[in-house]
Amino acid sequence: MSDFVSSSWGYYIAAVSIAGIIYCIWLLFTQRAWLGKNLPKGEEMGHVWDGNLTELNNPVPRWWTVFYLGLCIFGFGYLILYPGLGEFKGLLNYSSAEAVREAQAEQAARVAPLYARFASMDIAQVAADPEARQIGQRLFLNNCAQCHGSDARGAPSFPNLADGDWLHGGEPEQIMQTITNGRVGIMPPWGAVIKPAEASDIAQYVRSLSGLAADPLRLVPGKRGYDSYCVACHGAEAKGNTALGAPNLTDGTWLYGSSEATIVDIILNGRHNEMPAQGHLLSPEQIRILTAWVWGLSNSSGATVSANK
Repeated sequence: MSDFVSSSWGYYIAAVSIAGIIYCIWLLFTQRAWLGKNLPKGEEMGHVWDGNLTELNNPVPRWWTVFYLGLCIFGFGYLILYPGLGEFKGLLNYSSAEAVREAQAEQAARVAPLYARFASMDIAQVAADPEARQIGQRLFLNNCAQCHGSDARGAPSFPNLADGDWLHGGEPEQIMQTITNGRVGIMPPWGAVIKPAEASDIAQYVRSLSGLAADPLRLVPGKRGYDSYCVACHGAEAKGNTALGAPNLTDGTWLYGSSEATIVDIILNGRHNEMPAQGHLLSPEQIRILTAWVWGLSNSSGATVSANK
């Protein structure tokens, strides 16, 4: 009911719920009386199946009628005890949302001892702990693998988490921030300002920055276009900006692909990518262990050194 902007909807839904049950009772008795009055008992109805299976006009068994009425009574009782009559919460004041919160709190209390021993460790130590890695991997597979893949190596438009290349920074605090609050990455469209031919020159220049094949005759105009439109976010050296989530264009890592056509399309039409927040789904302890596991994918040597100290 929280989705409705007027309280009158509550009365409407309550009326429909009650009227529906009353209609079922009325239909049962009126049709039973009509059939018994207008059609002789045992009369053939004219429907025959398999040559000898004939439908007869016989009333439904009494137990079926009693059972049907019992269900209607149960329906009235349910609407009185539980939510179902619009905004009326029921005599038991039951809330499915509250039931979920209670179950989550109970689950959190049961697993709290499991996470307690990692609370005093730093992220590198957690990343090196075998039990923590198992927990982190399970958390990743349950919550992150749908986008980043079961091996965490990503897919087009979903970053590879194991290569050491980070749009918003790869320090534990930055990874934890990303998991908890999510990220929104926007490459603005330049189609209203940049012509396709100029975008193609810029694409050639950008490809050359990471050692890809490029037309040398188009690099000068491409750099001129880059300096005019791209330098503010990606930097004069095209190394990117983790504060903005602007990617490094010189490292050979491409989120959407490195072909000229793909780069031109991104320049002209832009991109909008979002990492959904997980803070409302995972507890702080779970996020911390998941952070350590993700950080350890590209910092395994650091985690090993910390574990040996």
